[in-house]
Amino acid sequence: MAKKPKKKLSSNTIAVNRRARHEYHIQETFEAGLVLAGWEVKSLRAGKCQLTDTYILIKEQEAWLLGSHITPLLSASTHVVADPTRTRKLLLHRKEIARLLGQINQKGFTCVPLSLYWKGNKVKCEIALVKGKQTHDKRATDKDRDWERQKGRIMRERNK
Repeated sequence: MAKKPKKKLSSNTIAVNRRARHEYHIQETFEAGLVLAGWEVKSLRAGKCQLTDTYILIKEQEAWLLGSHITPLLSASTHVVADPTRTRKLLLHRKEIARLLGQINQKGFTCVPLSLYWKGNKVKCEIALVKGKQTHDKRATDKDRDWERQKGRIMRERNK
């Protein structure tokens, strides 16, 4: 007999930066690893992470995650000083870093994290190359989203 696939009880997503999707046009996404300390991994398993006002800095051919907040657990080790907003290194290939750096310097793009999630037992960060939206773009996005919702309601009522 074939084995039954295990059902996932929860999502692999740890934290999502919803503000980034609202304020920017997403051009391209990348997946990056994250260098973390032990207490940070425990906090992420508990879901104690926040990505609002977080950005990515590329300095000396390395990518860094700045402004993310991982709240330490009360049961964290006492001999380690836990800094919740420390700068964390992102693990990307050299070609990906060069591509990001070239786009950021030439075309006016910026780089922001979209989400943190589990991939196996490792924490991954989805980062995006983005361009800022203007106010009228944000309004158009909201209008389209409302129309899609309304269209879905109408279709559900008709199919009943």
